[in-house]
Amino acid sequence: MRTNLAIAAVALMALPFLCPALAAQQAATPDWTHPKAGPDVPRATDGHPDMTGVWQGGSNRIGTWEDTNSGDGPLGESGPITPWAVKQPQPRPQYQEWAQAKVQESYKMRGIDEPMVRCLPPGTPRTSLMGLFPMQIVQTPQTVVLLYEVFGLYRTIPINAQHPDDLEPTYMGDSVGHWDGDTLVVDVTSFNDQTWLSGTGTFHSEKLHVVEKYTRVDKNTIVYESIVNDPTVLTQPWIRYGTIMLRTGTRLREYVCSENNQDRQQYEEMLKNPSVFERK
Repeated sequence: MRTNLAIAAVALMALPFLCPALAAQQAATPDWTHPKAGPDVPRATDGHPDMTGVWQGGSNRIGTWEDTNSGDGPLGESGPITPWAVKQPQPRPQYQEWAQAKVQESYKMRGIDEPMVRCLPPGTPRTSLMGLFPMQIVQTPQTVVLLYEVFGLYRTIPINAQHPDDLEPTYMGDSVGHWDGDTLVVDVTSFNDQTWLSGTGTFHSEKLHVVEKYTRVDKNTIVYESIVNDPTVLTQPWIRYGTIMLRTGTRLREYVCSENNQDRQQYEEMLKNPSVFERK
């Protein structure tokens, strides 16, 4: 396995938002709010940009997995930066007053209620920009499949389809997609309330509705946008951008969370005396 859950959970709790490096490192940044496919983007048989391959979300570095993850810091970022690096900082989700208090309580407890520690899926849109593990895109004219190494998750996105009538709440939601020019637009609904939107304590309700946009702008880069609506806990839609980078030569490996996972028992012991670790 690429890493274990303890390392992943610590890194995720230490970084409230897994996002690309500061765009100030680039002399010029293209308009990532209205991205367009460049001339070097491969095309599928139906003419749409072909996103087939293995990718890394939450990164803006060009190169192989080894070349771009060998530096210092939790994500070990190294290598040249894509010209599509996203500007920072980005807005955080705006919670209603009562909901913000709940987020702050989780922060005070240093994210000890992290769902992933209990081997629960990270959810959508969080998984799409999770830089610790690769994801694979398999694209056909009728369906786009997203395969995530983390937790062995997957999402099947039928193109030009409707959500089924018999949906039930799920961790990753139900996805349907369509092409808007060169951008794949994915509508995701039918969530449970057991995942986080991004960093520590960013909970949501079952009213969560996510719209994702994937645009392959050059050979190495997909510009990603997520629009998050949840009228139960948020005061307004939360829009977030990121880049998903091609990782040629990388393959997905087996990820088993429940096997020999000692994190849950350790955290339960810690909760018996939270004054030892909670923020003051």
